[in-house]
Amino acid sequence: MTETEAARRVREILTTIKPLTAEYYHLTGKPLGVTSEVAEAVTAEALGLELVPARTAGYDAIRRDGNDHEERIQIKGRAFGADAKPGQRLGQIKQAAACDTVLLVLLDNATSDLREIWQAPYTVVAKRLALPGSKARERGARGVREFKRLAFKVWPIG
Repeated sequence: MTETEAARRVREILTTIKPLTAEYYHLTGKPLGVTSEVAEAVTAEALGLELVPARTAGYDAIRRDGNDHEERIQIKGRAFGADAKPGQRLGQIKQAAACDTVLLVLLDNATSDLREIWQAPYTVVAKRLALPGSKARERGARGVREFKRLAFKVWPIG
């Protein structure tokens, strides 16, 4: 299967699964458990990133510039909606990772559609995680609101 065929097939799978995630959320009030995968795929498409193979240590995607520079990116997805609790947390941010940037990807919990993408330099996030006094930070967990304070919005623009 070529890369183009694989990308097309991933889009087909997402088209199929997104309505199912929305229905599951509507019925149970919980995400289906594919938020990370959906977030990675829609982010790669929206920002022109190249996803790396599963289980690559420390990052999920690469962004290349015209000079063959590679930016390694961790992607953290969260299903989020109007009724979201203010204390929602992201998944664990890998510490001491071979990573340059962390993206917070917010999906609409009712549709799994992309709502927002926030970006922060990994060094800034790692510095904040290293601060003492929080068991959640020690585990690499970040609150959505706290991450946004460290980051800037990259999608949608304007």
